[in-house]
Amino acid sequence: MRAAGIRSQTGYRKRKWKRGGAPSVISPNHLQRQFNVVEPNRAWVTDITYIRTYEGWLYLATVMDLFSRQIVGWSMSSRIDADLVMKALLMAVWRRRPMGEVLVHSDQGSQYTSHGWQDFLKEHGLVCSMSRRGNCHDNAVAESFFQLLKRERIKRKIYATRDAARQDIFDYIEMFYNPKRRHGFNERKSPMEFEKLYFERLAGV
Repeated sequence: MRAAGIRSQTGYRKRKWKRGGAPSVISPNHLQRQFNVVEPNRAWVTDITYIRTYEGWLYLATVMDLFSRQIVGWSMSSRIDADLVMKALLMAVWRRRPMGEVLVHSDQGSQYTSHGWQDFLKEHGLVCSMSRRGNCHDNAVAESFFQLLKRERIKRKIYATRDAARQDIFDYIEMFYNPKRRHGFNERKSPMEFEKLYFERLAGV
């Protein structure tokens, strides 16, 4: 190539981070696939999925409590950014108001390795845990919920609008999955019913 005066084509220059080139923040895998949790608000898992509409993608971020498999926080947006996941986590914190330390497990997506995400966790007393890179099994329970959503409600359809998708997904999470859908992990009870029975037994001790 040098003799022929040919140069290789190179990509764009690497963008600099706003924090002066600070790298993404990667946390250890504290969860270690320990998906069976004995009480609420001890370990949450979070992830993002894509919903197809004729207006473009709609992104859904969820936060699940591993104790009951209840979706305790969620957020939807046409943009897949750190704000999407932080809104889902903020909903979880607002709803659950955890008293002790909560482990929050995610993959190593850019939304979760951002400094904004890490700062949010520290401000709310949450402990970060991350899957190993490229290992979806480390966050299998979050992935399993998305499979249920797409198999039971979306069924490969394309929504006409993002608003139509939002309404249908809201209905699935809040009106069906959390209060009604029986879960094998929960002794064939819905996530909300499973938690209710837990607190009733706790009060009777």
